[in-house]
Amino acid sequence: MNKKILHSTGVSVGYEKHVIVDNIEFDVKAGEILTLIGPNGSGKSTLLKTITKQLEPVKGDIFLKDGSMNKMREDEIAKEMSILMTERMKPELMTCRDIVSTGRYPYTGKLGILSEDDWKKVEEAMKTVNVWDLKDRLFSNISDGQSQRVMMARAICQEPELLVMDEPTSFLDICHKLELLSILKRLVKENNLAVFMSLHELDLAQKIADKVLCINNGRVERAGTPEEIFTSDYIKELYGIENGAYIEQYGSLEFSTEHGDTEVFVIGGGGKGAAVFRRLQKLGIGFATGVIHEGDLDYPVAEILADELVAEKAFAPISPEACRKAEEIMDRCRYVICAVENFGPMNEANRQLLDKARQQGKLKDSPDDCRN
Repeated sequence: MNKKILHSTGVSVGYEKHVIVDNIEFDVKAGEILTLIGPNGSGKSTLLKTITKQLEPVKGDIFLKDGSMNKMREDEIAKEMSILMTERMKPELMTCRDIVSTGRYPYTGKLGILSEDDWKKVEEAMKTVNVWDLKDRLFSNISDGQSQRVMMARAICQEPELLVMDEPTSFLDICHKLELLSILKRLVKENNLAVFMSLHELDLAQKIADKVLCINNGRVERAGTPEEIFTSDYIKELYGIENGAYIEQYGSLEFSTEHGDTEVFVIGGGGKGAAVFRRLQKLGIGFATGVIHEGDLDYPVAEILADELVAEKAFAPISPEACRKAEEIMDRCRYVICAVENFGPMNEANRQLLDKARQQGKLKDSPDDCRN
């Protein structure tokens, strides 16, 4: 069983005596990623600043391994914990290798002179995160994605058992977000590293976290596995979402729908209809869709965006009742779009809808063809 690297007992965090988040209980084990989520202003950064000793707890205690952090010296903490924060460093005339080498300072003594072994660890860390080719580049001249990887190398060069990260993917494009988190995931597995981090990107948090801590309304509102936390209802409640919805199957947000009459019927299924639904929603064109099986990739998007949805039970052939209901709705619509390319035994009835739409002369190729 993996040991606890970081845990708290009755911690309240805030500024001076003003409590922002009260009675926080958590633990992070070796080989585990704990992700902190919650609305802006809920106290996530305050908790991270307390863990990293930028703030003192208002009450309670935080333990790094078996020691109270209140009683540990900075050099003791630095040998166990590395920090990667959002703010970008702006050093003058330092190469990327110089930056990474500062991760060895907890081990070099007061003079800060690196040994041959220290420089080998610098090289190993930079190669681990694929930035060795930047070793002689000035840190001030590299991109945001490169600088985050260099700072990651600095953090692991410190040889910590715990890595604390505040929004590490902020300002990065999707390629660099995935690259950084993939490196992190590998380090956690190979080095048995413990990670405590905050993330705004819910889709990424859902996929990378082992445990999730939700901060809201001045307290830890909920803690659990991603499967327990990232439900459509709870994420909507946590963030106070009113003008849209969170789809747990996709880890995505959908805008709310506001339009008039239902003008288009979409024959969907197999995940082919979602793009059509979203385009119709953008154009402000009301639509109905069917017959879609529950559990189909199109189903959660249709449930949110469609004015009317004709559904069938998962893995069941489309019933005559569902087909009749879809035909009745389609008869009321001005246009029909078929997003489905192939039909099989389970959705054969949708082929009948397509044939009828052709006979009625309602079939259109795209949502843009349905604009008045």
